[in-house]
Amino acid sequence: MQDAASFAPGLVDVIGRLPYRLQLAGGWIDQPFVSLHNPEPPGSMVVVSLEPTVRYMDRCGMATGTRATAASLWGDALPAGTGRLELVRTLYAAENAGLAEPSGSQDMCGIIFPGVSRLDYDASVDGGWFPSHVESTCDPEVARWLERVLHMVPVAPRPPGYGPLGVKRLDPEWVRRLGQSGKDCYDAVVRQDVAALGASMNDCSRCWDAILPHTLEHPTIGIDLKGLLAAYESRYDGAMYSGCGGGYLVVASDEEVPGSFRVSVRTG
Repeated sequence: MQDAASFAPGLVDVIGRLPYRLQLAGGWIDQPFVSLHNPEPPGSMVVVSLEPTVRYMDRCGMATGTRATAASLWGDALPAGTGRLELVRTLYAAENAGLAEPSGSQDMCGIIFPGVSRLDYDASVDGGWFPSHVESTCDPEVARWLERVLHMVPVAPRPPGYGPLGVKRLDPEWVRRLGQSGKDCYDAVVRQDVAALGASMNDCSRCWDAILPHTLEHPTIGIDLKGLLAAYESRYDGAMYSGCGGGYLVVASDEEVPGSFRVSVRTG
């Protein structure tokens, strides 16, 4: 859990001190058009707040756009003395003003809530736009474990012209499984169970492919994302992409993963 200033002196002068956000299993359940079809609400997803120890690529599912909006609102530090959910709503409103397809509130939650958080979404609460409940851990032991077993493999940013919503197959059972993958993921992190963590990530990827197939396959994508994902899933405990259309492959493993780097979890 290195902060950016100690990790690389001078780096934060270039990329800023605001955290980044990594999503793990359950992503898309934060969108009401998905959670509305969940027969067993709430469904959950997991976000991890990251120290800025590297400049994460844009258009890679790391909430860089949300981070830029936060910087325009608050400068180089999150406001003190304001409730976290209030900050989430403020940031959400600023980023999504006038957008026909707003980003999910998980982007804001992962930047503002420290540590590892399970976000529960229920379409009957706030229309499903904001979590009905947030469960977080900033346990240093859990954070150190997660830093050890998560490996980030750069793949490619989502290409120009890409969009994930061209095909929607919102089968309730797959949506239920998506929301369950987030619950399983958070439980695995708290238990420090890498096999269960990997299984939840693999299941999330299957759900994405079932309900929103353009998440992993699209005419603008020139990489075989599904084939690459399958190769890592077969070799390690689990894998998933950091966002729709590519980005980074997030691999769960006790082993070293060639070509990868590790994250630093922000716990305070």
